[in-house]
Amino acid sequence: MKEVDELYMRRCLQLARCGAGSTSPNPMVGAVIVCDGRIIGEGYHIRAGEPHAEVNAVNSVLADDKPLLRRSTIYVSLEPCSHYGKTPPCCDLIISCGIPRVVIGALDTNRSVNGAGIERMRAAGIEVKVGVLEDECRRLNKAFFSVHEKARPWVTLKWAQSADGFIDLLRDSGSAVKISTPVSQVAVHKLRACYDAIIVGRHTALLDDPSLDIRYWTGRPPLRLVIDKNGSLPADLKMFNGLQPTIVYTACDREGKFGKNIEQVVLDFDEPLLPQILSHLGSLKIGSLLVEGGATVLQSFVNASLWDEARVEINPALNLGDGVVAPVLEGLSAIAKEKVAGNEILYFRRKNSLNKF
Repeated sequence: MKEVDELYMRRCLQLARCGAGSTSPNPMVGAVIVCDGRIIGEGYHIRAGEPHAEVNAVNSVLADDKPLLRRSTIYVSLEPCSHYGKTPPCCDLIISCGIPRVVIGALDTNRSVNGAGIERMRAAGIEVKVGVLEDECRRLNKAFFSVHEKARPWVTLKWAQSADGFIDLLRDSGSAVKISTPVSQVAVHKLRACYDAIIVGRHTALLDDPSLDIRYWTGRPPLRLVIDKNGSLPADLKMFNGLQPTIVYTACDREGKFGKNIEQVVLDFDEPLLPQILSHLGSLKIGSLLVEGGATVLQSFVNASLWDEARVEINPALNLGDGVVAPVLEGLSAIAKEKVAGNEILYFRRKNSLNKF
């Protein structure tokens, strides 16, 4: 039975990933309904505010197979919800369908659920099994679990560096050194589309004038964030074009400086800044944050141990000899590697990040 339950839970995970980039602040969830060794229905949570995976799975069951629900097992990668949000409780749907067995990948630690769905289904006489491929199910929704368990987003650091460890030349103007390739740049925009927010420091915003968009990919662009203590950044930067929401973290609100879609959030720069930023993002239910630079901002996240993963792109054919030194991840080895158009991408995970991840 364990092997069978894991088989269908893996299918749940496959389905859940189809919602990547469109479900936040909700989790990615997949559901599969099985009767007598045959899948009679399946679905996933497509988009925040729309029906959950369990609803889509039940709705996918053919009319001739509806009577089979009363002797089926439904597999769900995350505990069915038990509260009214934008959609009704999924555990009530399962009970009303008469499904006698439910297999769950991971507990939903959102305090609105957190075992309540399981209790309600068991009280209705349903057999409920919890924890099948739990680690994989939690890992898939690390951003969701981070915001509910740590009240801050899952933080990923990202930078590209030369073979000899520099992210750029020392400069006060001019274009940045091209370390990424056109193909790996597309990969970066795909990555951005999977994050709720993206942040840079004042120096990077002023020197590089980045758009921080996903113009080489499709999906929902991230919330743009920039740190500008004295409010000195010019209003004509690309990130202030109003095409996507942007937050300026500052010590002084310059009322009327920016146009639409730009919010200024005043923080106490005499106190540790990053915890304030992450706390603010947590209050907004921002589940994932991509830190793009510059070197000082990236290293500050490392020094404060306020990061979870890092994605480092290395151009093996480029040596700068001198310049802006890349951030340092002391004592860590890459947990994964891949090649993208000749460049090597290394992935790191911080020790003692979320449990079971």
